[in-house]
Amino acid sequence: MKYISTRGGTAAQNFDDVVLTGLAPDGGLFVPQTVPEFSAEEIASWKGLSYGELAYKVMAPFVGDSIPEVELKRIIDASYNDDTFRHRAIAPLVQSGHNEWVLELFHGPTLAFKDFALQFLGHLLDYILGQRDQKVVIMGATSGDTGSAAIEGCRRCKNIDMFILHPHQRVSDVQRRQMTTVLEDNIHNIALEGNFDDCQRMVKASFGDQSFLPEGRQLVAVNSINWARIMAQIVYYFWAALAVGAPHRPVSFAVPTGNFGDIFAGYLARKMGLPIEQLVIGTNANDILHRVISGNDYSQHALQHTLSPSMDIMVSSNFERLLFDLYGRDGVALNQLMSSLERDEGVSLKPDALQQAKTVFASHRLDDAGTIDIIRSEYEASDYLLDPHSAIGVAAGRHCRKNLNTPMIALATAHPAKFPEAVIKAGYPHNPPLPHHMADLFDREERVQILKNDRGIVQQFIADNLRA
Repeated sequence: MKYISTRGGTAAQNFDDVVLTGLAPDGGLFVPQTVPEFSAEEIASWKGLSYGELAYKVMAPFVGDSIPEVELKRIIDASYNDDTFRHRAIAPLVQSGHNEWVLELFHGPTLAFKDFALQFLGHLLDYILGQRDQKVVIMGATSGDTGSAAIEGCRRCKNIDMFILHPHQRVSDVQRRQMTTVLEDNIHNIALEGNFDDCQRMVKASFGDQSFLPEGRQLVAVNSINWARIMAQIVYYFWAALAVGAPHRPVSFAVPTGNFGDIFAGYLARKMGLPIEQLVIGTNANDILHRVISGNDYSQHALQHTLSPSMDIMVSSNFERLLFDLYGRDGVALNQLMSSLERDEGVSLKPDALQQAKTVFASHRLDDAGTIDIIRSEYEASDYLLDPHSAIGVAAGRHCRKNLNTPMIALATAHPAKFPEAVIKAGYPHNPPLPHHMADLFDREERVQILKNDRGIVQQFIADNLRA
């Protein structure tokens, strides 16, 4: 399996090189040269597999011969087990209405869906770096959940120094403490005086010029620009669909999304043969993805701070991967489009590209008031407590659903205890309790560095804090 850049200026790469490179040298994102396809008969034969067994079936074609079969299975087994995920089903389904389901993706160590990708990525990096006897620097941006999941996945990796940037005072207290209370000497948290897009721009600029690092070190991405993260997230689409009758019946998914990585994994599952009827994009007030799907408006607006902070994103990096397909995999054309967007020019998609997107995707926008209403109504109706991001997914699925005979599965991307402000505003009488393994979170020591939004200052901090 080879990987190419969405901007067409990078030679094809092997899987393990792509994992370590993250962002392509030409500024694009890596995608597989070809997407593996499975027949309905083969997908049907996977019903009854454990989550780890299914993960191997889905991911192995993307890895190819870069990692021996026995090692890939070991990495997967270490990532998805009862010790790491605190539910025997790993990703359980809960019925929430007529032919309507919630896929709970928050039973991992940091209570967010990103554990599915970042537990795998941590073990994967450990293997690749060990084989190469190489030390790297992870630099990542987080709007709340990626950082803690990445830290939890990589904190024990001896060949990694990690620097995670989060927007200062724009993540929840639980999200912050999940990052800043990890005190291993290879983990560094930076609270950047800015918003998530500022953090993301800082990371991209640093990947573009790594001269601040000592010789022999390179940056590795843990954000969803890293292909391995997308690959790992494809698995739970197959897992949930098989549970409700696929491939013998179609299924639809509703996904709360900011950076487009999670729902792009669903798009790939569809290309691989899973009969997905609809992929519904749920956004908060930072609605660039809804605006482009519903009105062909791909212009950037001022970022708003909302009750669903993990979705407070205006530059949805992974949308570029979809655009690459919509533009006929023409790297030159896409490079021109992305350059216009980066210059903050008004951008719209070609009519045929937009129409192609609409055959698969629908979208819905929900503001804070609507989010609170959904949390309240679900709790009053069934005692089921949603976090604000998951609530947006549930609402988007109901609003956009075309066929009541097709199961609609909303992705629950975080535990409600991570976002008590929204839950209490919805009428819940107290802070939802943290799981027992995290009950002492607010008593733990914190370590974090607050830095100005200045590339030189941030890069100097990284250079000064690398281990020998």
